Amino acid sequence: MASVSSLGSGSGLDLQGLLTKLMAAEQAPLTLLNTREAKFQASISALGSLKSGLASLQTAAAALSPDLTKTATAKFSTYQASIADSSIASVSASGSAVAGSYSLEVTALATAQRQTLGTTYGATDPVIDFGGNATRTLTLTQGSGASARSVDITLESTKNSLGDLRDAINKAAAGVSAVIVTGADNKQNLVLTTTDTGTANAITLSGDASFVNPAGGSAIAASSAFNTTQAATDASAKINGIPVSASGNTLTTAVDGLTINLQKTNIGSPTTITLTRDYSTLKGALNTLVKNYNDLNSTMASLGGYDAAAKSAGALNGDSTLRGAQSQVRSVLQKVPASLSGAPYQYLSDIGISVDKTGVMSLDNAKLQKAIDTNFGAVAELAGAYGSSFKTVTDNLLSSSGSVSTKIDGINRSVALIDKQRDALNVRLTAIEKQYRAQFTALDSAISSMQSTSTYLTQQLAGIANITNFNSNK
Repeated sequence: MASVSSLGSGSGLDLQGLLTKLMAAEQAPLTLLNTREAKFQASISALGSLKSGLASLQTAAAALSPDLTKTATAKFSTYQASIADSSIASVSASGSAVAGSYSLEVTALATAQRQTLGTTYGATDPVIDFGGNATRTLTLTQGSGASARSVDITLESTKNSLGDLRDAINKAAAGVSAVIVTGADNKQNLVLTTTDTGTANAITLSGDASFVNPAGGSAIAASSAFNTTQAATDASAKINGIPVSASGNTLTTAVDGLTINLQKTNIGSPTTITLTRDYSTLKGALNTLVKNYNDLNSTMASLGGYDAAAKSAGALNGDSTLRGAQSQVRSVLQKVPASLSGAPYQYLSDIGISVDKTGVMSLDNAKLQKAIDTNFGAVAELAGAYGSSFKTVTDNLLSSSGSVSTKIDGINRSVALIDKQRDALNVRLTAIEKQYRAQFTALDSAISSMQSTSTYLTQQLAGIANITNFNSNK
């Protein structure tokens, strides 16, 4: 039997083309599966857009919802502080502030204590008189009385330069920093500066450590070795004529909700601090709600709409999940929250928020400002109530057991099933193609063999005819 190098080469027939057409017919179920999967993926993408829009509205609603520990009025009660002369102090306000104006006269700024050694030393001179002992103790005490805090620093005789003393003090973290200042005569002095300002943070030195006297006299006790070059002082000021003070230059308790960072004195020339209520947080949150609501409304309309002229439907046209989400979101606007029963403002329209026939929400800023000026607390409570309602709805829709999430999960399971069906079908198609190819190869070989036999017989018959004709012509 003649061999066949490629399908159809033996018989001359287009067996490869025939195989291709047969396999195309066999693959029809695979095409259907791919089409179904494409529709599922389109639905997943569309539901993803819906989910994103709901999440944005959820975020905007959360920004309006009051915390469990405070009311909506407290949430949006923010204040802006300003000062007439910003060179005197800087100011900031918290939610506990009260609108008004205050005079500020700074009479003194807080200072840190600074001390220097009463004598100087060479870089390698011994500093502490150990008197034959291996160690001595230097005690740094911050403050006085019951609140005093002491730190003992152990000094070693093997480390007895001014630099060693500086390092030991800084390492102790005793509320004071030590630096060496070298004079024109190359003699060194040790400068101690308290880390914090105020009289309560002043440092005193004691202990059995005594300083070497370069002049040859008796050793100098730690308690008298340093001279105070700058005393620790508290900040003092007058607010509306009332004296106030602090250990540092920041006043945090002088006026409710007001922080004052003192920068310089202005004795005899008070400046004015003004506190005004700041409505920008509330207005910004409401504008974000309106924008995100409209974005979601537009997304829902696009996903569920139908263009009659183009005869084109949205990816979720007729989808029950989309309709349910639309209904739940819109229901917030149709029901007054229970917490607003008897309140001066009960509807969003009371503060300038309305929805037209197409579902587009808008905010009348002039009406909102008028409502705020009339009753800020009522506006804040209304905003918080509707924010909580929108958040509850979006939380439910987006939860793991919510309709949007469960719909996406269900479609993903369908896609996974299609993947399994496609894998099984591909295995079957491979087997079918192998069978067809074997059958066509056999057919090709058979036809090729018959064609060879036919050619041989034709040649033999032609030879017999030639012999017969030759004999008859003798």
